[in-house]
Amino acid sequence: MAYLLDTSVYSQPLRRKPIEPSLVRWRDAGDRECRVSVVSVAEVEWGLHLENRESRWQRYSRILESRIQVIEPEHEVWHQFVRMKARQQQLGQIVSDLDLLISAAAKLHHIVVATLNAGDFSRIEGIAWEDWSR
Repeated sequence: MAYLLDTSVYSQPLRRKPIEPSLVRWRDAGDRECRVSVVSVAEVEWGLHLENRESRWQRYSRILESRIQVIEPEHEVWHQFVRMKARQQQLGQIVSDLDLLISAAAKLHHIVVATLNAGDFSRIEGIAWEDWSR
């Protein structure tokens, strides 16, 4: 089974106190079965820019950068995103655009979102997701 790691899971190897079950699930799934959205890569890099510490950038480069396949939001992902965003608004279940963009990529590519943010992803209609916090 293929997984799309959302930012909460993808960033765990960089955390001072990572959530161990998420690291175990990632290890068990294997890097070949995991993907990451360019959205999550950007969110992690944004955090590194805010920290502005060379040692953190080196750790990122060594541990995460180029580790797993990155899914770019191609034209069809954007079409899926706008359909999903409209539907979520109709349902009154507003979630962040970044979570919706990650979800659109997962839905389009028929892969499961792996997250520690079950509260938001559980509200997104029509996607498969798993809580990797336990």
